Amino acid sequence: METLPASVDTSTKNMLPPLYYFRFDKYFDAPERDFFSFLAAQKNMQDYEALQWYNEFAHTLRNKINNHEKVKWDGVGELKKDNDGNIIFESSLGNPGFLQPVPARKVIHPDAKHVLLVGDTERTNVEMSELLLNEPEEERNKLWWVFALIIGIIGIMVILFHFSSHGWRLDAAGNQQELKVEK
Repeated sequence: METLPASVDTSTKNMLPPLYYFRFDKYFDAPERDFFSFLAAQKNMQDYEALQWYNEFAHTLRNKINNHEKVKWDGVGELKKDNDGNIIFESSLGNPGFLQPVPARKVIHPDAKHVLLVGDTERTNVEMSELLLNEPEEERNKLWWVFALIIGIIGIMVILFHFSSHGWRLDAAGNQQELKVEK
């Protein structure tokens, strides 16, 4: 028996329950020794009798499947052979009634108080909103002129470099390429 863990379906906003199903492995057909001890305890018999009972059951099951008969186990599923000779297992185990999808809706409490990590100190959301709302307006906007001054100085330096390279004439600011027109 395999378990598929619970998952979230974001399209329907539901939390899906875990799924339980039987997995059939056609390559693994030899059970472990503990299985025969368990079978012997359940059937109230000796271990060697449980081994013999299992072998007879498996032989009967294999013969039915090889004869293209469907073998149905109540509450487990159905074993059958397809046209290619592969053994197919169809699980009949459905989801029990108590394992149904549950709505997963976000609950937002705008006035709820919670802790935030700011740097290396913990503060509440109320403290942070008060701190940000009570910050003076002039402190936020007082450094804009520093950036404008730096950009202006860089621009003046570029213009001075250009004129020092091409001469201090007014025509040095224009296009220096001569255009020849053929007549």
